[in-house]
Amino acid sequence: MSRNLFFAALLCASAAVAQGPRQEFEVASIKPSDTSAVDRMNVGVHLDGAQVHVGSFSLKDYLLMAYDIKIYQLEGPDWISSARFDVDAKVPSGVEKPDIRAMMRSLLEDRFGLKTHKGSKDLPVYALTVASDGLKMQESKVDPSDPPFSRGSASSVDVKASGGREGVNLNYGHGTTFAFANNKIEGRRLVMPLFVDILGRFTDRPVIDKTNLDAAYDFTIDLSQEDYMAMLIRSAVNAGVTLPPEAMRLMNSSDDTLVMALRRLGLKLENRKAPVDTIVVDEMRKTPSEN
Repeated sequence: MSRNLFFAALLCASAAVAQGPRQEFEVASIKPSDTSAVDRMNVGVHLDGAQVHVGSFSLKDYLLMAYDIKIYQLEGPDWISSARFDVDAKVPSGVEKPDIRAMMRSLLEDRFGLKTHKGSKDLPVYALTVASDGLKMQESKVDPSDPPFSRGSASSVDVKASGGREGVNLNYGHGTTFAFANNKIEGRRLVMPLFVDILGRFTDRPVIDKTNLDAAYDFTIDLSQEDYMAMLIRSAVNAGVTLPPEAMRLMNSSDDTLVMALRRLGLKLENRKAPVDTIVVDEMRKTPSEN
């Protein structure tokens, strides 16, 4: 499977509605994902009426989605990054505001025997701030009558991602997109909370938003082939992919590459330290109980 595909899956792990009281799917089917398409696969979360489909997520992806956390907030065994599953489920009738995250937590508990506890740890972080010479990104043209997600909210339940040799493309709906392909990083109608979540996939530590920017932005960053590969390798490692030593050496410059790229947008990354809440996996089976 291409390294880009792991990256695409990981970026989609935040696709679900907001947390709430414990809820359960009416019915749910879990089956291993088809990984035979080595060049390309579609990854994402889709809610169509009462039907929910999640494609090609690893158990780590499902945990990130279920608990609404970032990669660095999850502590568990290495194998949760490997096996991938598809979930098809039905939301109970009469539920006005289904909480997909809560339903997914219930599903993981029931079918994989999941048990967790909350923790906390101090971590080095990057704070994304506006550079002293000012912002250089273009503010997106957004109609005030558009739904809130057109401003780049990360709360969509219909995020689609695809990846292959040509790169990774994410579609958050209503014109909000992100692409890492063809030696470029391109964003359309992205707000900072969503942008820092994506940036964290390319760095060796969490990224927090300290820009105080509340608009959506369009931008394009051109990269050299070497810089592109360094960032691609970093994203693969963050997604749990094991790579040979020669590839790991190329990754060493990835954070410097990103720092310089962001400066062209009038943004900078500052080294800081901050307490971070975590979810710790105590128990979890590698395969689900029968459908």
